[in-house]
Amino acid sequence: MTTNQILQESSYNFGHLPPEHSRLSEARVVVAPVPYEATTSYRTGTKDGPAALLRASWQVELYDEELDSYPYELGIATLEEMPIERTSYSRPIEQTRELTATILDAGKWPMIIGGEHSLSQGCFEAALERYPNLSILHFDAHGDLRDTYEGSPYSHACVMHRAADAGIPIVQVGIRNISREEIEWLRREKPPIKIFWARQFFSATPPSPAEVIAPLGNPVWITIDLDAFDPSEMPAVGTPEPGGLGWYQVLDILREVFQQRQVVGCDVVELSPVPGQNYSEFMAARLVYRIIGYYGKFQKPTGKSELKSAVGAS
Repeated sequence: MTTNQILQESSYNFGHLPPEHSRLSEARVVVAPVPYEATTSYRTGTKDGPAALLRASWQVELYDEELDSYPYELGIATLEEMPIERTSYSRPIEQTRELTATILDAGKWPMIIGGEHSLSQGCFEAALERYPNLSILHFDAHGDLRDTYEGSPYSHACVMHRAADAGIPIVQVGIRNISREEIEWLRREKPPIKIFWARQFFSATPPSPAEVIAPLGNPVWITIDLDAFDPSEMPAVGTPEPGGLGWYQVLDILREVFQQRQVVGCDVVELSPVPGQNYSEFMAARLVYRIIGYYGKFQKPTGKSELKSAVGAS
C-alpha cells in the first residue's frame, strides 16, 4: 500500500477535535485503529474495541488535571480503521507493521489501538527496524510467551515470544496467569525478560516505578493489554483475570518511563466491549489520552514531519 492509502484521515477522530488540532499534516500523534480479531480464546469482540474507544473519547475531558495541560494541543490525528486482509494469520500483522512504519517514518508518534494482542507483533517489528536497541514495556495479565497456540505461532498467546525471538529485551508487568510450558521455556532459554508479577504490587514491599523500568534499555515501545488492570476496573477484555493492577499503579509506571526513557510508540489492545456497560471503553480512552499527555509533557519531537506533500488531498 502507498503512504496515501495507509494515512487516510477519519472524520470520526479521537476526542472529537476540531480540524486545527486533528489534521494529519500538523499533528504530532497519530491514533490508528486496527479492528483485528482472529485468535481470541475466550470472549470475542476485540474487533469492536477501536470503534468503542473512539466513541468514548468524545466524552473525555480535554483538560488533564494531573498534567495541568491540554494534551490535544499537540495535534492528534486519527486514521480510518485499517482494512483487515484475512488471507492468513500473519497478513494482518504485516499490515500493522506497514501501518506503524509509515507513521514512524512520517515523524509522528504512533498510538495503535486494537484489536487482539497478536497485532502488536507488527508494531514491534516496525519499531525494531528503526530502533535496533528497542526494549518493550509490556502490561498484561498473561505472559503471552507460548511458541505456538492452537496450531499458530501468530496467536495473541504468542506475541511476546515472537518479540523475544527477535532479541528484544522485555519487561512484563501485572502477569498473573502463565502456563507451565512458558515457565519451562523461560528457565531453559533465559531470554532477556524481566517479569513483575501482579502479586508483587500487593506485597509489603511493592516494586517502585523506577525499579520496574530499570531493566529497560532505550528506546522503549509500550504495549498494554487492558487485562493487566483488575477486572473490577476493566471488565470488558478478551480474557479477564482476577487480581490485577489498579489505575494509579499503571499510571505511576507509565509516567516514570516517559520521564526516564525515549518512548517511540504505544499500542493499547484487547478491549472487548460489553453491551450496556460503557465504563471500560471510557477508561481505555482516558488511558490513551493520559499516555498522549505524558508523551507531550516529557518527550521531545522525533523530527519534522514530511507529511504535507505525502498526504496531499487527504
